Amino acid sequence: MSNDQPPIHHTKTIYLIRHGETDFNRQGVVQGSGVDSSLNELGQAQAEAFFQAYQHLDFDKIYTSVLQRTHQSVKKFIEKGHSWEQYEGLNEISWGVREGKIPNSRDNEYYKILIDSWVEGKTDMPSEGGESPEDVVARQKPVFEIILSRPEETTVLVAMHGRAIRILLTHLMERPLHEMDTFDHANLCLYKLIYDYKTSKFTVELACDVSHLEGLS
Repeated sequence: MSNDQPPIHHTKTIYLIRHGETDFNRQGVVQGSGVDSSLNELGQAQAEAFFQAYQHLDFDKIYTSVLQRTHQSVKKFIEKGHSWEQYEGLNEISWGVREGKIPNSRDNEYYKILIDSWVEGKTDMPSEGGESPEDVVARQKPVFEIILSRPEETTVLVAMHGRAIRILLTHLMERPLHEMDTFDHANLCLYKLIYDYKTSKFTVELACDVSHLEGLS
């Protein structure tokens, strides 16, 4: 083998985070893909805490949704010079006509029925005017095909959204989509995933880790 051939990389490490807190998170407003909210003061502190904990890593690429709350969550890494790409396929699920509103009692009942239907296996059921989990995973798959097609990027950072992460993890871990709620999430939580190119399998090294946020409230 020639010495000038590129090295063969057998694994990829993916640091998958949810964005930091927004005022809408705190107020219980439904965000979804149609609400482009900003991080609040706590969310910015969470982003800073994550940066302080992981700035030593040399990320080959940063991937985010097109929504600014994910951009702001990795802003310090981007400013450090890491290459960055954003994709609509990584956006949060669209919750449809109820986005941007604090749910009333009727809305809460609607969401309960909808999510219960998903848990029962009806993952093709969309929210009113919005998306179904199957719609979301269908747009996530091409993005992750791109990410996995680049083995030279051995360490990447991906910033996404709560429901979207739950949906994505069922796909990556080859679990049924109706089990999405078994994956916990919190603002600026971390899932550390290892992808093995030999087996085409993912393993989870850290799940919903928030140890880097110790001291924040």
